[in-house]
Amino acid sequence: MRQAYRERAGPLFPGRAGSCEDAAVRKRRPRATYAIGDVQGCYRTLRRLLRRLPFDPARDRLWLAGDLVNRGPRSLDVLRWAREQQAKLGGRFRVVLGNHDLHLIGRFLEVRPPKRSDTLDDVLEAADGPELVRWLRRRPFLHRERPRAGERVLVHAGLHPAWTTRQAEALARRLEALIRGPEATTFLARPGDGVAWTRRLSPERRLRAALFAFTLLRTCTAAGRPRPDYSGPPDEAPRGCLPWFEVPGRRSRKATVVCGHWAALGLCIAPGLVALDSGCVWGRRLSAVRLEDRAVFQEPAAD
Repeated sequence: MRQAYRERAGPLFPGRAGSCEDAAVRKRRPRATYAIGDVQGCYRTLRRLLRRLPFDPARDRLWLAGDLVNRGPRSLDVLRWAREQQAKLGGRFRVVLGNHDLHLIGRFLEVRPPKRSDTLDDVLEAADGPELVRWLRRRPFLHRERPRAGERVLVHAGLHPAWTTRQAEALARRLEALIRGPEATTFLARPGDGVAWTRRLSPERRLRAALFAFTLLRTCTAAGRPRPDYSGPPDEAPRGCLPWFEVPGRRSRKATVVCGHWAALGLCIAPGLVALDSGCVWGRRLSAVRLEDRAVFQEPAAD
């Protein structure tokens, strides 16, 4: 599956790819959806990538696969930009929550300790920081749609192989209600649980397993047990460990899942998958994909 497209070492598109499309061409083509991978506070790179996109703000849609913040230098600017785009584009702008976004919320609620690699102080100390965190808490874990061309799901990390997309959506709605309410302080004190999905899980453990899948999932055993301790490239995964999207019998396989989170995987486009994290915060690239024709746009890290 991964062989369909994998990121190469050299630049994919020399020059300003996509910037030559003029207004007349944009007017003739159908409405497009541009999905962008993990920004993680790399605001300068994000702005440069956006200039590459032949994006029509009157018609096109913009999706972000989570992890807007942390480790990069300008998380505050990214959040302010994202909230502004939400106000301008409304439902044509979609952002899902990633693990670093949850860490910021946990830091703000004072239930998670700072990490050495955190770059969140600018948000936490800003006058509009509380308002930005409130806005972030209202973002979903999952966005699902069913256009004529086929079902699409936007999520930060992945979907447990045992779930249908309908089950995943229902779990996401329950988690969102919890994160927005008073129980968030208790629930966010620790990350999700990477456990096998069974009917015997208690309601709380189901939600913790869902939190892990939406924000941290990379690999599983063939039986569907996540491997939370592995974050390297798929080809070096421990024996019996598969990318979540390659687990046999995955119940969401008929949908196209748009995700990020796994920098060691890199940009990966295959049937049913658009994985967008190309390691911008690690000095590589920030990637966008136009979902209708899978055109790729990339910007080298500049932050």
